[in-house]
Amino acid sequence: MTKYVFVTGGVVSGLGKGITASSLALLLKSRGYKVFMQKFDPYINVDPGTMNPIQHGEVYVTYDGCETDLDLGHYERFIDEELNYTSNITSGKIYKSVIEKERHGDYLGATVQMVPHITNEIKNKVYEAGTTSKADFVITEIGGTVGDIESMSFIEALRQIQYEKGRENTFFVHTTLIPYIYGSGELKTKPTQNSVRDLRNMGIRPDALVCRTPFSTSDNLKNKLSLFCSVPKENVIDAVDVKNIYQIPINFYEQKIDEIILKQFNMPLNKANIKYWEDLVHTVDNLKNEVEIAIVGKYVELHDAYLSVAESLRHAGYKYKTKVNINWVDSETLEKSDIDLNEVFKNTKGILVPGGFGSRGIEGKINAIEYARVNNIPFLGICLGMQLSVIEFARHVCGITDATSTEFDPTTENPIIDLMADQKSIANMGGTLRLGNYDCKLKKDTLAFKDYKQENIKERHRHRYEFNNKYKELLEKNGMVFSGINEAADLVEIIELPKHKHFIASQFHPEFKSRPTKPHPLFDSFVKTSIEG
Repeated sequence: MTKYVFVTGGVVSGLGKGITASSLALLLKSRGYKVFMQKFDPYINVDPGTMNPIQHGEVYVTYDGCETDLDLGHYERFIDEELNYTSNITSGKIYKSVIEKERHGDYLGATVQMVPHITNEIKNKVYEAGTTSKADFVITEIGGTVGDIESMSFIEALRQIQYEKGRENTFFVHTTLIPYIYGSGELKTKPTQNSVRDLRNMGIRPDALVCRTPFSTSDNLKNKLSLFCSVPKENVIDAVDVKNIYQIPINFYEQKIDEIILKQFNMPLNKANIKYWEDLVHTVDNLKNEVEIAIVGKYVELHDAYLSVAESLRHAGYKYKTKVNINWVDSETLEKSDIDLNEVFKNTKGILVPGGFGSRGIEGKINAIEYARVNNIPFLGICLGMQLSVIEFARHVCGITDATSTEFDPTTENPIIDLMADQKSIANMGGTLRLGNYDCKLKKDTLAFKDYKQENIKERHRHRYEFNNKYKELLEKNGMVFSGINEAADLVEIIELPKHKHFIASQFHPEFKSRPTKPHPLFDSFVKTSIEG
């Protein structure tokens, strides 16, 4: 029978519930158990797909095309498992499903209420994750903070699950804050006590506390928390602030939180295999070299908008014992007439243009791409970055000076990038992009084939516009190679310039498949070339 571990948060947001949940999953997986993860978000949006990246951070995409919260990126990077549509549930999805069932008559005329209808729908999503994944453990993070109005229905559903399944099949981890008062030099437990009391008032008694703290807590403090929160002292876990987030699972392992969970479930304490993770931590803590790589984007004021891209660069750096320092470049600034690109990129060894939507900052990105191409600087383009690479090449190499995308100019006479036919009639924005895994066949004797070392690949997409094949022959004559093709729809997936030191761009998002112990091939090759100079 699947066991369920729930991670809730108290006192303040941003305590690291996602990293806590990921660490628990990693440790249980290291003992040979099959794990699956999911996130419940209290917002009313059906998914994050239409949300502003500056407000919410990046949109992560699973292999089956579900647009999700960025926490799922943490999950996949930590546990190296592909998650799916059952992994990201929002209040919007729950309400939408219940309302559609009511309109369809599924409730036979009953008055539809928060309990039992909304809570039943939430419970169904938890149980569905267990059934479809066939995992030994489903680890579910509840977004927000205990006490928030919008998350109350989720907490109530979890209370019902605890009642239905029993403590032998459920485990609640409550992440909380132990603030340090500098005037008196004390760690204070009262916020945690109040948070746990709020949780207990909702019918849930946590089985373990994960306490965010600037340094390790004393036995006296743990005894106090144990007494006031009705949690065994050994189940009070320190989540000490660390510079290297990959240290967190090791810290939890040393405090035996995975053993605590397995003992409550009466499951075997299989030997843990975490040496590969300890090696990763040692590598990250002992990087010998540094390299600067520029990310040229329009949402750079919030680095989380490009979280997976930044992490993928760092993953590749780890392989070469090199710290990747990111030069965050606002693409709009590159459109100013007095900007000196030599100054902007004076220490930059590689330039990356990531995905995005809309016309703002587009010409600045094109200027950065031209600068990389003309000055033979290693370049990687992703999604919009690929589309703009093709537009830049068409303008400045092929002489099509008005080349652009119909996304920016619907009436252009030279739509190098255009909507697919099946996208032109779509009215709604949410969930209507080309999403998830698609096949791609690589041409031999290309940089892409050299990077992947295989002919057929699958990569995750999130975009609406495609390269217009009417211009393919002209661009090929001028030196561009179309090295990756989706043969089923005859769509361009990868372009490259073989005469350049390293110039490659993909229509898909390779950052979604990069892992700290297994950098993605395109990032691996890009960072390696940038380091070599």
